[in-house]
Amino acid sequence: MKYFSTGKNSASVSFKEALLQGLAPDRGLYLPESFPKADSAIFEKDSFQDMAFEMAKLLVDGEILDADLRKLTDDAFDFDVPVKKVHDNIYALELYHGPTAAFKDFGARFMARAMSYFLGEKKLTILVATSGDTGSAVAKGFYGLPNIDVIILYPSGKVSPLQEKQLTTLGKNITALEIDGTFDECQALVKEAFMDDEVKGWLDLSSANSINIGRLYPQSFYYCWAYHQVKSLGTPIFCTPSGNFGNITGGLIANKMGLPVKHFIAATNINDTVPEYLETGVYRARPSVTTYSNAMDVGDPSNFARMLAIYENRDEMAKYISGYSVTDADTAATIKEVKEKYDYLLDPHGAVGYTAVKRHIEKTGDKETPYVFLETAHPAKFSEVIHEILGINPEIPANLQEYLNKEKVSIPMKPVYEELKAYLKTRKNK
Repeated sequence: MKYFSTGKNSASVSFKEALLQGLAPDRGLYLPESFPKADSAIFEKDSFQDMAFEMAKLLVDGEILDADLRKLTDDAFDFDVPVKKVHDNIYALELYHGPTAAFKDFGARFMARAMSYFLGEKKLTILVATSGDTGSAVAKGFYGLPNIDVIILYPSGKVSPLQEKQLTTLGKNITALEIDGTFDECQALVKEAFMDDEVKGWLDLSSANSINIGRLYPQSFYYCWAYHQVKSLGTPIFCTPSGNFGNITGGLIANKMGLPVKHFIAATNINDTVPEYLETGVYRARPSVTTYSNAMDVGDPSNFARMLAIYENRDEMAKYISGYSVTDADTAATIKEVKEKYDYLLDPHGAVGYTAVKRHIEKTGDKETPYVFLETAHPAKFSEVIHEILGINPEIPANLQEYLNKEKVSIPMKPVYEELKAYLKTRKNK
């Protein structure tokens, strides 16, 4: 199976090459030239690990031996992936039971192990921007792996305190750069480094953002598992809290491979570039605005290029995806209402998803279809917001407790590419 670049000016590559390169030479994102078809029996598997292995086997197309791939997926996904009923026909797919309590654990752990499998003795530097949970998942997923260094750029003051602790306290092969700017500026710095031939002469670079196809693929697996849980009630509508749009693209890939899905809902906070496009046909990138749901504070989502490659134009995309934008005020009201009425505690991102589900039901009148919204992070990662809204502190799960008393270590930096380039020069290894 070959992979093309959405930029359409780079040669097709193998899965291994797409994984290790991250971003194509023409700055495009990799997608398979055609999506393999999944037998319906895959969606009948009785464990997430079995389903993940079968999906991964189709997607890597023999580039990882089956026995090695099975070990890889079992090791990467050694935690629960529950679907829980909130009320009526609305369900939460809880994706926060991994080691960093966020959905990014799926992609980061799979990608880290796949990269390690292919690398051998070669040295690789992962350069990644984060708006919150990506960085912590990548840091934990790659922590201690031989021959891989990780450099994470994050916007100072724009991630939660617990997220920042997860980024900045591991040490070893993990370095955090604290950028005095926004996530979009962090992402722009990373992209510029990937296009700099001089930097590529110093370091073999790859990315762990959802621009990397290896990070994206595992995000298709849990849509299949959620479908398995609710299919007796009907073909589901999935609602995905969306920032860089990698998470929903994982669902689109699963659908293209044969997963039955009635419709997708892209739920954003007020950074509503894609919902606006779905409504008007105009894509208007702009600087991101800080919100309660900080991991979705993205004004120019990278994975929109993949969405366009899958659906070609707005009219085609709108057949499969509806977009809704949710304010902080509505996010707070939803967290309060769902806790009081149904005793279910949402994190701000899940609250955006739940709110979009309710709006879609109001707009369409469809109260019969099972709705599955993705609960992407544990509420304890946003305890300040939860306390502000509800006056309570969420219980911090054991896998997050370890970070609380560790010392933050970060390197402050302005959002200026020459500063990043000068730092990268100090890390040169070839």
